[in-house]
Amino acid sequence: MGRTFFGTDGIRGRANAGVLTAATAMKVGQAAGHHFLRGDHKHRVVIGKDTRLSGYMMETALVAGFTSVGMDVIMTGPLPTPAVALLAREMRADLGVMISASHNPYADNGIKLFGPDGFKLSDADEEAIERAMQEEQPLAQGEDIGRARRIEDSRGRYIHAIKQSLPSDVRLDGLKIVVDCAHGAAYTVAPTAIWELGAEVIAMGVSPNGLNINDGVGSTALDAIKARVVEEGADIGIALDGDADRLIVIDEKGQAVDGDQIMALIGSRLAAAGELRGGGVVATVMSNLGLERMLAGLGLNLVRTKVGDRHVLEAMRAGGYNVGGEQSGHMILLDHATTGDGCIAALQVLASLVRSGKRASELLHLFDPVPQLLKNVTYSGGDPLADAQVKSAIEEGEAALQGRGRLVIRKSGTEPKIRVMAEGDDAGQVERVVDDICDAVRAAAA
Repeated sequence: MGRTFFGTDGIRGRANAGVLTAATAMKVGQAAGHHFLRGDHKHRVVIGKDTRLSGYMMETALVAGFTSVGMDVIMTGPLPTPAVALLAREMRADLGVMISASHNPYADNGIKLFGPDGFKLSDADEEAIERAMQEEQPLAQGEDIGRARRIEDSRGRYIHAIKQSLPSDVRLDGLKIVVDCAHGAAYTVAPTAIWELGAEVIAMGVSPNGLNINDGVGSTALDAIKARVVEEGADIGIALDGDADRLIVIDEKGQAVDGDQIMALIGSRLAAAGELRGGGVVATVMSNLGLERMLAGLGLNLVRTKVGDRHVLEAMRAGGYNVGGEQSGHMILLDHATTGDGCIAALQVLASLVRSGKRASELLHLFDPVPQLLKNVTYSGGDPLADAQVKSAIEEGEAALQGRGRLVIRKSGTEPKIRVMAEGDDAGQVERVVDDICDAVRAAAA
């Protein structure tokens, strides 16, 4: 069946409009709650959120939905997405729910669901919930109606958990670190955890007001943290997104370090210690060819998946890998977390910085990225990729790059756009290939 609500990462959209209303949230609570009423134990769900104004509305509606079908609710308040996954598992909950639109502007919001194992729900579970949302669910009666409770120590629990990802002998004494929390879910936990490990912390993006999440700060707006790192003479900068499942690092020179370089560092360090599982790293088709070549030089594989941390995680679990991620900054380290966790990834980078004795600019630039270019073409309907001229342009581009680069053409999962990405050793050739294909797509879409 076609999906009305669930997309590539839960439900996401404009808050209080379209599919993402309080009524939808209550339906999600009722459908997901009923779906996970399994066994004769007392059922519970953990609900967290980021700092968006609409989070209050969505949280209240979800609580009403879950309690109405007989499930108890534990509310954590603002907390990173990976923390909700962690608490759902640790508290023996049947379900975890995160209210967030990640790196999107404040006007958007979303609902992400985690199973009792702390992993995102399977396609089968999401499809079952989607079907149930179209129907009336049996309501609990009398004493079977669920209860709701807000816990006050969720941030402390998460801080303790992420600090446990580091060996006890690792201290961050002497490091000056800029931490940008995007006015989002990690605005308390990230600076606190890093400070407790001994660093001097310069916090920014830590004054959420419901409207400023990801606004000019965080991992998708790096100018502010780049300038702050240089201005403060900091050793390194840590930039998270609104729900803190994404990480971009800034070196002491103010240069951004993306997810590919972070994967290269963590993967190579674990391999040297004999702790890298699966014989390589899992990333998406968007990761740079330079990363693939660097890993190959170490005798390691780069397994590529479709875009989306969900696809990365599926491949990691299927192949027994413990390191994976996306160029955009999602880092999945299965030794420590069940989903992408920007705070845990940041601590692994900081531990490597301490142990290496190197500057961040030396440590975090392990390969030279191959020239890569991505352009988007908007279309209004139909399927431009089925056009004969577009197919011909793609074939010509692939032939031009044969043996010297890669070409990735895909439809956006969230917008009416065709994304055209090419990379190769010749920057001029890469640009020509991308432009030729984009021109063909525009002509087909006209």
